[in-house]
Amino acid sequence: MNKLTRWLAVAATALLGFGGAAQAAPTVTLAIGGAGCLCYLPTVLAKQLGMYKQAGLDVNMVNFKGGSQALTAVIGGSADVVSGYFDHTVELAAKHQKLESFVIYDRFPGLVLVVSPKETDKITSIKDLAGKHVGVSAPGSSTDFFLKYLLTRAGLKRDSAAVIGVGLGGTAIAAMEQGRIDAAVMLDPAVTILQNKYKNLRILSDTRSEKDTVATFGGNYPGGAFYARASWVNSHKKEAQMMTDAMVNTLKWIHSHTPEQIMAKMPPEMVGKNKKTYLAALTNTIPMYSKDGMMDPKGAEAVLKVFSEGDPEVAKAHVNITDTYTNEFAKKANKM
Repeated sequence: MNKLTRWLAVAATALLGFGGAAQAAPTVTLAIGGAGCLCYLPTVLAKQLGMYKQAGLDVNMVNFKGGSQALTAVIGGSADVVSGYFDHTVELAAKHQKLESFVIYDRFPGLVLVVSPKETDKITSIKDLAGKHVGVSAPGSSTDFFLKYLLTRAGLKRDSAAVIGVGLGGTAIAAMEQGRIDAAVMLDPAVTILQNKYKNLRILSDTRSEKDTVATFGGNYPGGAFYARASWVNSHKKEAQMMTDAMVNTLKWIHSHTPEQIMAKMPPEMVGKNKKTYLAALTNTIPMYSKDGMMDPKGAEAVLKVFSEGDPEVAKAHVNITDTYTNEFAKKANKM
């Protein structure tokens, strides 16, 4: 090898090295409001399947007790994106904070208002919750708003029940069984666990199916989504597209595999020891997951309508609902 050939080889190697460094995967910090909840399964599963890396992204997932805490993280700047409920974008829009969801993974919320087995005979309707202690994942979360909406619809004041933050899953079940709360807004797998354990478990409201969601809200009501500050979405379109690609591919994977295959990919600590109960809850939850990640405009309008009816602050704000979501990235992801 002559000097010129050797020099060209060294230069080519150096250029490849610089190119590799320049193409390092961008990092996104993702805040999630209760990773063990089945409503957030697509977010966790995407990481388990390597979908984020496949899309060219390094995702740092940070788990919080509830959606309101995950929201605080993105508002405060310690997280880039939230995996949480879409309705937070509407709530914040009324406070002139611009958040935008860019992919939807839950077609409906899956929220369930459950009465403690110890209070089954005393609490037979939502009106009976006046003066009672009711558990939510965290104050200010979607579980909290759901409770306030139901109280208002039943003719009670929004603060007629004492709200207690109990988290999701095992902590919520423990709070109920220990008598610290009289009822709670829960999600699966916690609800299915309680139903299997207490055959006469009383449920006052259930949005785990499309039929029940329409009965509760008067229409479809989207649940889990990826959302961020609108300024971040606009300045990080590449990252937003990568996250959307990963989620849409995960949703397609979910709907082309069996519940058993999905469960096998989930972290053992989330599945727990009772695999039979987890599998039953997962099987019931799969229809809740979107197939394409797209926001149904009518669903977004339903969220605004519900918030406007239940929260005077939102009604006065005259929120433009189209500012709270975009289907730009999901459309591209579905063309891949």
